[in-house]
Amino acid sequence: MRFFVIVTTLLLLGTASQAQDIPRRPVATYSIVARDSLTGQLGVAVQSHWFSVGPIVPWVEPGVGAVATQSLVDPAYGPLGLDLMRMGKTAPQALKALIIADDNANIRQVAMVDAKGNVSAHTGDRAISAAGHQTGAQYSVQANLMAEETVWPAMAKAYESSQGDLAERLLAALEAAENEGGDIRGKQSAAIIIVKAENTGRPWNDRLFDLRVEDHPNPVQELRRLVTLQRAYLKLNEGDEWIGKGNIDKALLAYQEATEIVPDAATNGEAAFWVGVTLADTGKPEKAIPYLKRAYKQDKNWAKLIPRLSASKLLPDEPGLISRLVTDMQK
Repeated sequence: MRFFVIVTTLLLLGTASQAQDIPRRPVATYSIVARDSLTGQLGVAVQSHWFSVGPIVPWVEPGVGAVATQSLVDPAYGPLGLDLMRMGKTAPQALKALIIADDNANIRQVAMVDAKGNVSAHTGDRAISAAGHQTGAQYSVQANLMAEETVWPAMAKAYESSQGDLAERLLAALEAAENEGGDIRGKQSAAIIIVKAENTGRPWNDRLFDLRVEDHPNPVQELRRLVTLQRAYLKLNEGDEWIGKGNIDKALLAYQEATEIVPDAATNGEAAFWVGVTLADTGKPEKAIPYLKRAYKQDKNWAKLIPRLSASKLLPDEPGLISRLVTDMQK
């Protein structure tokens, strides 16, 4: 217990000193932090009229919590908030501790949700209007420097009423904000981070979505496109995992789903190509050819890659098979 108090005190002192040094960056924006009650996934989604908002506002750690820090922002709220929640503080306790230690809390806007779904939000009285937040069951929406005060209530309504997984619901909240006028200055960047419920020690598997739109005329629309593309690649990754486990049928099903999520052009033939390779490698060259044709239609270099795969044991070392695949995919 004494160790916990000492560490927490040091963290808070660090925050207090940093608050004086960090430039008051006007990352006026709207965001949502949430925990999915069914899967336990944690996520943050954000849009701003500020270049590259992704490294500043959203902070998420599986099994710990999620933080959105914005307005005249102190980015330290992100890592320190996660530190406190990791040590057992609830989201309300963590946020309260950091606000107390911050001499400039009245210009901050911060929201947190912990791994148990506890939520807390703060909008300082000097945040640029229109500014405010609304909390609900395991989520919080917040916005500042908005065109209308209806932005964050619309975000909450959209999140609560939308169907689908956490990514879909977070996007729905961002789109609702835009429909209400969004940031009074316009729009530039957006980001979404979603992690699994538990920390497996393998961040490359725990982080389901980590997407940023740094500079775009329609960042939320572009973010949705990237989320859809990521869904396809998640299915490709699932297929690879099934291959590693020796379950070809489930691998092929996952690959097939990947090719149905987005058109071939969206992946430059990537999804279709690897479905074809897997089919050929498992003794089904006749089923592989249509997929390889689809990849070749996007980029002729896919045909050049086929002969290289035998050395990596991704295709059988059978010259006749390799020749057939290369010839037929170009017809």
